[in-house]
Amino acid sequence: RAAQKLLPGTMSPRAPTDPLWLRMAKLLPLLLQLCAPGRASRTSSLPHGCPTTCICTSDLLSCSRQKLQHVPRALPPTATTLDLSHNVLTQLHDRWLAALPHLESLYISHNQIKDLPLQAFHNASYLRHLDMSSNHLHAVETHYFDALVSLEELLLYNNRITRVAENAFAKLSGLRKVYLSWNNLTTFPFHAVQGLGNYSLRTLDLSSNSLRNIPVEELAALPENIRNGLYLHNNPVRCSCPLYLMLQRWKQRGFSSVKDFFEEHTCKVSDNVPRSLVKFLKYSHIFENCSAGPEEEHAVPFPVTVDQTLLLTCNTSLPAMATTYMWISPHHEPIKHPGNSNRSLEVYHNGSLKIAVAKPWHSGVYVGLAINSPHNFSRLCEINVTVHYPKPDGETFSTGLTTLLGCIVSLVLVVIYLYLTPCRCLSCCKRPAPLSPPQECSAQSSILSTTPPATDGPNRKVSANKHVVFLEPLRETQNGKIRLALGEDFSDPKHPKVLHLKSDTESISSVFSDTPIVS
Repeated sequence: RAAQKLLPGTMSPRAPTDPLWLRMAKLLPLLLQLCAPGRASRTSSLPHGCPTTCICTSDLLSCSRQKLQHVPRALPPTATTLDLSHNVLTQLHDRWLAALPHLESLYISHNQIKDLPLQAFHNASYLRHLDMSSNHLHAVETHYFDALVSLEELLLYNNRITRVAENAFAKLSGLRKVYLSWNNLTTFPFHAVQGLGNYSLRTLDLSSNSLRNIPVEELAALPENIRNGLYLHNNPVRCSCPLYLMLQRWKQRGFSSVKDFFEEHTCKVSDNVPRSLVKFLKYSHIFENCSAGPEEEHAVPFPVTVDQTLLLTCNTSLPAMATTYMWISPHHEPIKHPGNSNRSLEVYHNGSLKIAVAKPWHSGVYVGLAINSPHNFSRLCEINVTVHYPKPDGETFSTGLTTLLGCIVSLVLVVIYLYLTPCRCLSCCKRPAPLSPPQECSAQSSILSTTPPATDGPNRKVSANKHVVFLEPLRETQNGKIRLALGEDFSDPKHPKVLHLKSDTESISSVFSDTPIVS
């Protein structure tokens, strides 16, 4: 159809018939024109700057397992992940990542890199994940990773590292995980990572190395988040009671570094016998005679009130000239002479720590350390400071005494209510004086009175002797009032005088039963 549009005369049905070979020869230029644009479109669809030996996507550049001896020169600037693992790279050039301004993850594992130049990563300020495991690195120098200010994970396991510089991680404030296992480390600057614990360091894997001595005092001074992720198993450390007690304490506190690899913690009984390794946490009976060391001692309590000045001092006999002192605050801040930045905490030359004005946030455990050399720390003491507010002046009774007084008062009120109930009619409860007119409050008070009336009423008879009064049943009620009638014309031969009471007009407040009342 395209040929008909481009060559209408030759392909028209009215045109004379040409031989087949002649028609094919005329169509050949047309076929070449149709195929050329397609070939160009496929070429333009390839990512800009993608090396021929790599696979490129929108933000991923994978050059793995290509037997590369050098890093490809043309790299796409949009890549955030670069994979150069499983090659034969031997070196990296200065600023070789300048073409990747957005790079976040770099994988260079399983190569043959022995060292790094001074500015190898000076253009990778956004790099967060770096994997250089399974290479031929012999050391970790200070300049290797100091430009990676955003680095969070650093994988250096399975190298040939024998030394880590003291300030190798000093500028990596965001570092969270460091893997240095399966190397040849014999020592490690634990005090150099102490400041990283105040930020984000959570994992420091030193397992399967050649560590022979573990500085227990330095490890005890590390923040808890570092100790929880400090892996020391599979090292030929020398057996000692302080090391055993420290790891046992970590196990009791549930630190994953000991809990997850309980049986892999080994120690060497004798340096002269290379194979004298013992799983000393699993077979702990050989350390049953170990006594608690300084790291097991409880902190000395030190209660103070708000705004009070404190002076914390550790008893020590170390020479002052060759010793410097450092305190670890409850917020895991190392404090040396002259003190912290705002001078709220001051350290004197003799090792004393002064808190000028105590506040509630100063509460916690303060650890005093003595430093004899850059690698020799010794713990002096622990002081648990508790800052509380003073009690109010009006508070004179303690809680227990107040509760006891409340119980006594309640008991007295109950006794008064049961046995000394006040009369409802105060004027009627007063006992009348002799020969005084009767007080008529109610029929009940007249009947229960033991003193007879002085005068006789129209229907009353007085008797000085004891007598019995019977209450007769109710005669009648009127207007809701009860009328009470007493026995009539009752006489006793022994007691001729009998009291006859009939109350027709007085209303009473209560009705008695037929029980006789003796007066």
